[in-house]
Amino acid sequence: MPGYIVHADGASRGNPGEAAAGAVILDADNGTLLAEIGTLCGIASNNVAEYRGLIEALRLLRSWQVTEPVLVKMDSKLVVEQMSGNWKVKHPDMRELVKAAHGIIEEGLDVEFQWVRRDDNSLADAAANRALDTGSDFLDLHGTPGV
Repeated sequence: MPGYIVHADGASRGNPGEAAAGAVILDADNGTLLAEIGTLCGIASNNVAEYRGLIEALRLLRSWQVTEPVLVKMDSKLVVEQMSGNWKVKHPDMRELVKAAHGIIEEGLDVEFQWVRRDDNSLADAAANRALDTGSDFLDLHGTPGV
């Protein structure tokens, strides 16, 4: 059973266009929202923004020194399948993002990936769009991780 659930997403207005990443971290035991993250990505594709959301969430979890399993839920089949090792990473920009995400995971995170429908990823989508709408990065901490 996971200790944390991450929802990550990206938004790009133009694809490529102005882009932002969004992620939320939940306590898996009780569903408590622990953190919301929004990160501007400049001009980028939606796929790049989705990877950035994942990476920012993983970085935050590492900073918390999480030891419990993490379940990452994303509506990007591409990211889920590439990170799970089921699909090849052909695009050079994507290779660098996959490498960065795996590098954080290899620092000691136990991560599983799950594809979810877009409707089930609305909190992360809202975080990405909030960053785009406000034109700024943010990190809102709502609770204390159980570490």
